[in-house]
Amino acid sequence: MPIVWRVLSRINCRIESAAWRRPRAILWAAAGVAALVLLVALEIAARRYAGVPGPVTTQVREVIFAPKPGPLYGGLALTMVVLTWRERFIAAGAAIGIDLVFVLVRWAVDAEVPEGHEFGNGALWVMLGCAVIALTRRTGEERALLLKGVGLGLLLVAGRKTGDTWLLVTAKTRPDVLDPYLATADHALGNPSWAMGRLLEASGPVVTHVLDVVYAQLAVAAVAVALYQLRKVATERRFPRHHLVRTFLVIGLLGPAIYMIFPVVGPVFAYGPGASGTGGVQWSVANLWPHTPVPVHIPHPVPYDDLTPRNCMPSLHTAWATAIFIHSRKGPRLLRFAGAFWLVATLSATLGFGYHYGVDLVAGVVFALTIEAALRAYDRGWDKRGILLVAHGATVFTALLFSYRFLPLEMAEHPWVSGPLLVLAMCSVIYGYVRTTRQWEAQTPKPVPAPRPEPERRPELV
Repeated sequence: MPIVWRVLSRINCRIESAAWRRPRAILWAAAGVAALVLLVALEIAARRYAGVPGPVTTQVREVIFAPKPGPLYGGLALTMVVLTWRERFIAAGAAIGIDLVFVLVRWAVDAEVPEGHEFGNGALWVMLGCAVIALTRRTGEERALLLKGVGLGLLLVAGRKTGDTWLLVTAKTRPDVLDPYLATADHALGNPSWAMGRLLEASGPVVTHVLDVVYAQLAVAAVAVALYQLRKVATERRFPRHHLVRTFLVIGLLGPAIYMIFPVVGPVFAYGPGASGTGGVQWSVANLWPHTPVPVHIPHPVPYDDLTPRNCMPSLHTAWATAIFIHSRKGPRLLRFAGAFWLVATLSATLGFGYHYGVDLVAGVVFALTIEAALRAYDRGWDKRGILLVAHGATVFTALLFSYRFLPLEMAEHPWVSGPLLVLAMCSVIYGYVRTTRQWEAQTPKPVPAPRPEPERRPELV
């Protein structure tokens, strides 16, 4: 009877496991199809509206032509979390060797290479090679694990390509921008972009350079935190239930859709001299940033060029930095300090360089926390707390967008009421997130360490 019971138990467990995996398999298949449809749609949109290759063509070209190395080597680093140390050294050496061959060939044929795009092909070749090895030399769970690692790395690269195409589409399809609405609503917060812009001017070149590096290398910080979270994948042979890369990709996927709904270019472009060679005084509403706040008047849409991305509302840099901060909280002290520093420096840079209004940052924090809450609730199984938290975050985010669009004048005329309300709305989402996740963690059973085997007793000598 005990043998029969054990056999029946195993059969029952396998049936339950298969029933649990089937919905997840269907969900992942649906997500893959949706991602493919999105890439094809963006490819068509890029060629139709801008006459340039889209993310699919650009990614295929980088197998041969000079790419930007950062995203590709970041993707390779994520792929290598599933490899052993020996395999990691082989993969890294192969990537560097392939890149050296490409560099020598381009030098021999005197090919024109953009500055900073000399390396990167090797990382892409190694990721593709890992996919081939998984399909031809691996089976079962080992094949699935290696394919997940390759998919994670390629998703990071594809996410960057998709984001670049999204920004191009926003500039081509949204000729009018809504910056006057946000500039007016920003009076409720005391025009923080104007204040930080003046402060950054007075701080000197060293602070400016540090903030510029932090702002530009946000993905590096994300990869560092993700590698810490995924450090045990190679030994445990499985990915953790939730990690930063998922949140990062979902933020990058959903954020540009809001850009299309609420196109904004930012203070330095709409009210200043422009930056990075785009925009300019000829397209500005007025040359006011950062020394003269925008006068309070009835806002209206204004036309802008077809080159500058409409990428302000919400601030995705703020959302990504918030996600990095959240996921660094479970790490060692150095990682926690780095996450806090990156958040503060990113917020300072977005305002000080004139890339965002203060109200963008408030929306970005709410946006990030809502997505993070939804992913965690999905992993745990949707319960009442998770549903209420996500619904609250989505409601607050929607209310922020509506207030910026339809009540900016009232917000500017009553800053001592509207300003605290904005901060209170953001803090309510922060409080709800912290409270709910702590309750979830308290309910999660902690893993019990395996009992140590008792030392073998030897007969005593008589």
